[in-house]
Amino acid sequence: MTSFAEFGLSPSVVEVLRQHGIREATPVQERAIPVLRAGRDAIVQAQTGTGKTLAYLLPLVERIKPQAETAQALVLAPTRELAQQIDKVASVVCGAADVTSLVLYGGQDIERQKLRLRRHPQLIIGTPGRLLDHLRRGTLAISHVNKVVLDEADEMMKLGFIEDVERLLQAVAADRQFLLFSATMPERVRGLARAYMKAPEEIIIKGEHVTLENIEQEIIDTHEETKLDTLCDVINRTQPYLAMVFCHTRARVHQVTMALAARGYLVDELHGDLTQVQRALVLKRFRTAKLQILVATDIAARGLDIEGVTHVINYDLPRDTEAYIHRIGRTGRAGEKGVAITFVNARQYDQLRRIEAGIKARIAKAHAERHRRHVAKQEKIKAQLAEERREKQPKRKPLSKYANRKGAKHKGYNLRSRREGAGKARRKTNVGHRSKIGGRRK
Repeated sequence: MTSFAEFGLSPSVVEVLRQHGIREATPVQERAIPVLRAGRDAIVQAQTGTGKTLAYLLPLVERIKPQAETAQALVLAPTRELAQQIDKVASVVCGAADVTSLVLYGGQDIERQKLRLRRHPQLIIGTPGRLLDHLRRGTLAISHVNKVVLDEADEMMKLGFIEDVERLLQAVAADRQFLLFSATMPERVRGLARAYMKAPEEIIIKGEHVTLENIEQEIIDTHEETKLDTLCDVINRTQPYLAMVFCHTRARVHQVTMALAARGYLVDELHGDLTQVQRALVLKRFRTAKLQILVATDIAARGLDIEGVTHVINYDLPRDTEAYIHRIGRTGRAGEKGVAITFVNARQYDQLRRIEAGIKARIAKAHAERHRRHVAKQEKIKAQLAEERREKQPKRKPLSKYANRKGAKHKGYNLRSRREGAGKARRKTNVGHRSKIGGRRK
């Protein structure tokens, strides 16, 4: 492992990292920081939870000129949750480097954002939609921005933001440094890199085991009609400190949340229909353990870094390997252990096998408590029936005197032939009648 002082970072930044318990660089930071500090374009492929945020923020902040009161760097994030998480890390690093930063995303008061933009922040973090909104209003000037980071580029593509990203790239300085970070690299994202990058350095971190080695993964067979009961059995059996339950749709999230609340669990929901104030309140309650269970859509799997999440439950099977990794990556972070449980029905095993092929591992199969109780009950019933059958069977008569030499199946009859000698030929006699009725020959 390499210490951050070896990268030539300012002593104040190294010290603030040390105060937060960050002393050694992760593999993605070791490879990316020197390239980014040199001002080169880069494509960095590494999965979530590997330290990508610091990998680009540290060299970015070091290259910003604090004396220039203009926007010099831009970080684009696909969701407001990820933008908030980046801002949280950036505020620490920027404070040590005397650099100002601002986060912009939808759901905030736009007038308040305008006031903050007039203070000329040097690092701007935001979602493409809100950044374009300010650009059209003339409240955001990014013509002098010469450092651009696109974080979670694959998710940006899935959410349909690539065109917005291209508009923003056309508005920044022509001699920009463009950095692209992504867990996967679809062809559309590679096309973006070819169009806007100059001889980029490609850095690939083989990160499956970096994130998954601390997570105990298991699958549970379920049926749709008993799925909620199975979820309650899992929660009661494992007693998680903090658990995240993932569903595909907002309606499904609301349905599961209401059902768990009706059964007395401390639960709330997180999805795209919530306002920013509601989102912030839910996340605050979850972080402070006032909630035990957070039911969420996949949007919450991107960018959320909540300490203490011990269990992730995939109530609905993820659609692909990337979604699976991002979901279960909410637990087992920072060296802690975690548990990921996935519900599967009989028609989803082909999809499960594709996920297992993607993570290059076989997920162990477990049984819900309901199933274990059912099996134990069946075994008890079988034992009782066997005992009843044994009691009803009539007692056998004592074996004959020949049992010891003829075996336990002997019925008490002596049917052996009476020969005078083994191997001798039987001689003819006219006392056949006596021999037939068992008479002794003389």
